[in-house]
Amino acid sequence: MSAWKRHGMLILELVGFAGVIGLVVAAVVHRWPWRDPAAPKLASPDIRATVYRHPRLRALIRSRVDPTVTTGLALTVTVLIFVAAATSIGILAAMVRANVGFVHYDPQITVWASKQATKSSTSILRFISQFGGAWVVIPLGFVVAAFESIRLRSRAVWVFLSLVIGGQFMVANTIKFIVDRARPTVDQLTGFSGTSFPSGHATAAAATYIAFALLLGKRRSLNTRAILSGSAVTIAILIAGTRVMLGVHWLTDVVAGLVLGWAWFTVCSYAFGGRLLRFGAPVETAAQAASSIPVNNP
Repeated sequence: MSAWKRHGMLILELVGFAGVIGLVVAAVVHRWPWRDPAAPKLASPDIRATVYRHPRLRALIRSRVDPTVTTGLALTVTVLIFVAAATSIGILAAMVRANVGFVHYDPQITVWASKQATKSSTSILRFISQFGGAWVVIPLGFVVAAFESIRLRSRAVWVFLSLVIGGQFMVANTIKFIVDRARPTVDQLTGFSGTSFPSGHATAAAATYIAFALLLGKRRSLNTRAILSGSAVTIAILIAGTRVMLGVHWLTDVVAGLVLGWAWFTVCSYAFGGRLLRFGAPVETAAQAASSIPVNNP
């Protein structure tokens, strides 16, 4: 089999894998809309039930009526989500430092993938990879923000996307500086900057495209939201895969990047109440629940 056919098959396998995952996500969203990864939020009944069951929490919420303080409370709650992702990334980082666990498979996978390259297939991979870079993600963010802020008549769109896109760059680069992992030593078939762990392209793709799916899916049909969520996941996995195939990242780099990007988006989405797209929305529901329950209710 020629080099082009080998690498072409590898690209098709990557597209197929990402597509299958995307279809699964789309099917899950269509069957269980409240599980939509593009709109994670604390459901109002769940918030009310929690407030009702915990008198101390109810008292705390009643006492914190200042909007700036209650918004802070919302962020305190959402940070718990990020802790789980941070733990996963921390485990991967520890494996990188100690060179144990999944890290043993990194050289084999990266060397094998990069050696399948041809001039034509590399061009395709570079093209796909660019959609996770800052030079594409940021302009796309401006376009989506401009369009959706007009359609939804909401300035919160700009704040939300700025937090998602700007925040993920900051978090990813901070982790890169701390872990300081060297890039693969194989032939690197595209440009790169900084250290290797986590993959900045994978992080940006995971956080940004699912955020686009949330905005573009607001006030749309269930079928449209399912397609958008599935497409966002597919694009992120595709971009992550190209970074390994181009020889500029280890497999564990892109896995950590995907986890980090989706986790950061989830935190931002919770803070804005999912498709409510209003900062501090979850705690507003909690405050309403607390105020509606009599003070003498145990």
